[in-house]
Amino acid sequence: MLPDLRLNDQLRLRKQHPCGSYEWIVTRLGADIGLECKGCGRRVMLTRRELAKRLKANLTEHKDEPSDS
Repeated sequence: MLPDLRLNDQLRLRKQHPCGSYEWIVTRLGADIGLECKGCGRRVMLTRRELAKRLKANLTEHKDEPSDS
């Protein structure tokens, strides 16, 4: 299943970046997902399918907005 993401989500990927960090921040959404490494600031673009393979956990908790009914 493809991940449901929002801007500024913090993600943990399965493999370590060469700088030593596992954590990334979502900077762009669309057909491709833009990520920025929290360790060194490097930016990469991954397809949603590739990100789904590499993703270990979404560290950001999303609270569902309450309905008014």
